[in-house]
Amino acid sequence: MQTLLLFFFCCIGISVVFVEGDQSVQQYEELSTLLLIRSSLVDPSDQLEGWRMPRNAAENQSPHCNWTGIWCNSNGFVERLDLSDMNLSGNVSDHIQDLHSLSFLNISCNGFDSSLPKALGTLTSLKTIDVSQNNFVGSFPTGLGMASGLTSVNASSNNFSGYLPEDLGNATSLENLDFRGSFFEGSIPGSFKNLQKLKFLGLSGNNLTGRIPREIGQLASLETIILGYNEFEGEIPGEIGNLTNLRYLDLAVGSLSGQIPAELGRLKQLTTVYLYKNNFTGKIPPELGDATSLLFLDLSDNQISGEIPVELAELKNLQLLNLMRNQLKGTIPTKLGELTKLEVLELWKNFLTGPLPENLGQKSPLQWLDVSSNSLSGEIPPGLCHSGNLTKLILFNNSFSGPIPMSLSTCESLVRVRMQNNLISGTIPVGLGSLPMLQRLELANNNLTGQIPDNIGLSTSLSFIDVSGNHLQSSLPYNILSIPSLQIFMASNNNLEGQIPNQFQDCPSLTLLDLSSNHLSGKIPQSIASCEKLVNLNLQNNQFTGEIPKAISTMPTLAILDLSNNSLVGRIPENFGNSPALETLNLSFNKLEGPVPSNGMLTTINPHDLVGNAGLCGGILPPCSPASSASKQQQNLRVKHVIIGFIVGISIILSLGIAFFTGRLIYKRWYLYNSFFYDWFNNSNKEWPWTLVAFQRISFTSSDIIACIMESNIIGIGGTGIVYKAEAYRPHATVAVKKLWRTERDIENGDDLFREVNLLGRLRHRNIVRLLGYIHKETDVLMVYEYMPNGNLGTALHEYGYTLKVDEKSDIYSFGVVLLELLTGKMPLDPAFGESVDVVEWVRRKIRNNRALEEALDHSIAGHCKDVQEEMLLVLRIAILCTAKLPKDRPSMRDVITMLGEAKPRRKSICHNGVQNPSKERPVFSNSPVIGLL
Repeated sequence: MQTLLLFFFCCIGISVVFVEGDQSVQQYEELSTLLLIRSSLVDPSDQLEGWRMPRNAAENQSPHCNWTGIWCNSNGFVERLDLSDMNLSGNVSDHIQDLHSLSFLNISCNGFDSSLPKALGTLTSLKTIDVSQNNFVGSFPTGLGMASGLTSVNASSNNFSGYLPEDLGNATSLENLDFRGSFFEGSIPGSFKNLQKLKFLGLSGNNLTGRIPREIGQLASLETIILGYNEFEGEIPGEIGNLTNLRYLDLAVGSLSGQIPAELGRLKQLTTVYLYKNNFTGKIPPELGDATSLLFLDLSDNQISGEIPVELAELKNLQLLNLMRNQLKGTIPTKLGELTKLEVLELWKNFLTGPLPENLGQKSPLQWLDVSSNSLSGEIPPGLCHSGNLTKLILFNNSFSGPIPMSLSTCESLVRVRMQNNLISGTIPVGLGSLPMLQRLELANNNLTGQIPDNIGLSTSLSFIDVSGNHLQSSLPYNILSIPSLQIFMASNNNLEGQIPNQFQDCPSLTLLDLSSNHLSGKIPQSIASCEKLVNLNLQNNQFTGEIPKAISTMPTLAILDLSNNSLVGRIPENFGNSPALETLNLSFNKLEGPVPSNGMLTTINPHDLVGNAGLCGGILPPCSPASSASKQQQNLRVKHVIIGFIVGISIILSLGIAFFTGRLIYKRWYLYNSFFYDWFNNSNKEWPWTLVAFQRISFTSSDIIACIMESNIIGIGGTGIVYKAEAYRPHATVAVKKLWRTERDIENGDDLFREVNLLGRLRHRNIVRLLGYIHKETDVLMVYEYMPNGNLGTALHEYGYTLKVDEKSDIYSFGVVLLELLTGKMPLDPAFGESVDVVEWVRRKIRNNRALEEALDHSIAGHCKDVQEEMLLVLRIAILCTAKLPKDRPSMRDVITMLGEAKPRRKSICHNGVQNPSKERPVFSNSPVIGLL
């Protein structure tokens, strides 16, 4: 018996020795595996410096268990590998499959830009995998569906492509599935209906298509659904109302249509609904009022009609209600004013009527109210800033009446007040100038009376003031132009009197001053020249007297000056034409006299801008008569001079008439050599006169241009006309001339064309081809452009938006071109683009050829910083929107500004010390409906 016991214990001992020996071998193999993994990584910060083969590896069984980012189980095998936020890049080695006990893998917040190894799918012990916030490419590995204990997969914020892994539907323990922010395509796999424990489903920001499967209603554990920024279509399945645990629903920015399902009202735990920027129609279901936990409801940018349901006032916890850019009508429910937690209410650009709720803001911490561009009426509620939190009050383009509430003058949180284009009466409240954060005050086109409060001049924050188009009286506050941050001040079309305050030495930021159409008098202050940033000065239609200040001609940035319809006297300052930036000047209908200086832009000024000054002569006007004394004898001779002048004038007219008909005959014969041009000029009653309108200082005449319109000078033919090269020799100048094709309808609408061309002439940018002027008669228009010897004028003219329709959309196009210049570091017509290719087409070709847009970025700025590149790519997408071929596809400047403000990297969370901090999570995309344009 003792012998048997001895044999038994010997067997046990031998087994233990073999097991321990086998474990040691496996641990040594894992150590070697980790070193192989490290060898494929790029570690510029030496985070893994301690990963080295120890000298006594044979003696120390598990030395790697103490390495950075490594945790082992009780048997000494690697259980957790956390290399997050270590600035690593390179490749994830296939040898990771040899870590058989690995249950936790986190390599998030790094710079990997390779593909994940397929061997990752063999790690069947995995419970959690996080590869988020990298730049991984290619398809996501399959095989993880075999990991029965897998609970979390986070692959957000990468560049994965291909289809979502179907086999993940077999990982029935999954609770968190996050594939946001990549380039996955196809539809949601049907196998996902098996994920009965799934709580978080994030698929937003991809290229997914198809319909949202009805089977999603079977995932009873779901708490968060984020599917926005994809291309899903069709209706939201009503089965979504079965998800009684759902708290967060984001389906924004897509092509979803149909009606919003009433079943959402059954979700008692639902706190957030984002459905903006889709194609939803029909009415807002009143059943939404039953989802009593709602905090954020955004249905903006759809085609929803009908009225705002009064049932929404039952959402007692509601903080944000965004219904703008729909087709809503009717009144705003009065009970919305009873919501005690409402912070943001945006209803702009609908067809709403009636008043605002009278108690709006009195019971809630209201921060942002925008109901602009409706047909609302009534008085502005007095308690909007009762809580002291109101920052933006936007009411423009309505029919509000009554006074501006005095309570707003003590609302220190206000940043913007925009009430223009209403019927508001009364006076401007005293105290607005004391608001420490107020930047923008727009009260134009109302029925305001009284005076501009002196208090406004005490502001230290106002940058934009527009009180034009009212009935304001008295004089301007003495310190109104001394606001240090003031950039734009407009008070035109009022009844202002008195003189302009002589405080211009304290206006360091002023760029636009418009005091036109008032009753201002006195002299124009000399100190106005101290406004070194002033670009536009409009003092027309007042009662100014005295001479034009000579110092105005030295202002470095003044481009537009309108002093017309005043009582200014004296001469035009001699050096006026040589003003550094002056491009538009109107001195008409004053009492100016003397010769017009023959220098600079005054040599090409439009005579209409000098009309109404009987004493002006010379320059582009008729020549001045010889100087004469005022003696009585000469006065007696004046009648004789008039008679002689009349006779001479008749003779000159007859001579000119003969010369005219002779010249016309010669002109016709000259062009008989070319039948095309003969036909053009052959309409005798429409040939003459040609009128030259110049926007720049030019050295040629209309005759110089006309003489060059011949077939041999054609340099291009496009869809809107023929382009000629024209050369003048007194002095030598070369320009490009475009003769526009004009239909009968174009001729009938000629005034519209000239207004548009005049706007084109004011466009200035160092990289935008300049419109120097145009020559026109009744039926024809010749556009005169700066000649570009190294480029193609037809290509360059892309910057005017392909048409002559100059409106906000063409301004947006030009802005987009400037953005592309900044982002690419290239000129609009860089030789590297190839013949007839501009920067817009260059970027478009990269998109068509599926090239990475990163190639277009200026690498001296983007470098290797992924965050900077990502932010530049967001702005690049804005530029692409701005330069859309069809003007209707371009965003408004309001949307552009909002998008630029929100063009931030699409990062989901912040990593610190290698640990992901859920408390600092941020959405991959902003909640704003405007950012959806990206």
